[in-house]
Amino acid sequence: MLNLKKLLNSIEINIKNSTNKEELDKVRIKYLGKKGILTSYMKHLKYFSSEEKKKYCFTINQIKQKVIFHINAKNKILDKIILNQRIKKEKIDVSLPGRRIEHGSLHPITHTISCIKHFFLKIGFQSVNSPEIEDEYHNFDALNIPKNHPARDSHDTFWFDSNRLLRTQTSNMQIRIMKKEKPPIRLIFPGKVYRNDHDHTHTPMFHQVEGLIVDKNINFANLKWIIYNFLYDFFKTKISIQFRPSYFPFTTPSAEVDIIDDKGKALEILGCGMVHPIVLKNVNINSNIYSACAFGIGIERIAMLRYGITDIRCFFENDVRFLKQFQYNW
Repeated sequence: MLNLKKLLNSIEINIKNSTNKEELDKVRIKYLGKKGILTSYMKHLKYFSSEEKKKYCFTINQIKQKVIFHINAKNKILDKIILNQRIKKEKIDVSLPGRRIEHGSLHPITHTISCIKHFFLKIGFQSVNSPEIEDEYHNFDALNIPKNHPARDSHDTFWFDSNRLLRTQTSNMQIRIMKKEKPPIRLIFPGKVYRNDHDHTHTPMFHQVEGLIVDKNINFANLKWIIYNFLYDFFKTKISIQFRPSYFPFTTPSAEVDIIDDKGKALEILGCGMVHPIVLKNVNINSNIYSACAFGIGIERIAMLRYGITDIRCFFENDVRFLKQFQYNW
């Protein structure tokens, strides 16, 4: 018993003299490990009588508990020392300017597409994505575009081979939908389109939203109502609009829609018209029963007007100074 008391005093001194966690862990292993001193004491108890075993086991377990208590207490002291050392080493200069978190926002084109989708959803249109790599049939032939039409030339269109191309309009999805869906149809098709053109009002890649309605008794008045209400909703005011007679191979009659600014200058923003009976025939829809109207909106054009942007290329230059100007309240 005297030896055990001396051992406890020795252990407490060793714990107290430990200056770091490595030394403290060595003390723990030395006395409490599998081959530690206290463990070896327990192994030798088999040579003791039953009464002695009880007495010594109780004493050794008490010593073990005290050792564990002192080691945990010392651990806490060492943790505080380490923390204080880190605090001294990693002082914060409160006079330095703070690290600001930059808040991003949607790109103006993404936001414009979302606004368009939101309006057309309210009047019963669903939005459908469509393929950007198209074949000649869906992009030209089925849309009644003649073989000699200049849009098919390589200086206007990006061709992969004699059949595949980057689509030149979202009208390609009209054909795909009308081939597999039965009227009534009321859909919009937002997405990227590609044309070989580049200046301050044109880019090789831009965005369109195609709209299509197929039903009985659809006429040009329905089309005008949709366009007027969409533009009033988008610009949040009754802007000045004009419909100009135009020509598209896949619609008849056809029109282009211009917005007139305060100086009387017109800017074309979309094309529209009644879907040509030949196009309906190509997708097996009886034009004597059903009629259809369609429109294609240039997203960059209406975004330029809405935000007062004069150069379409600003949308694609990734200039953070330009993009930071757009914060939206939904």
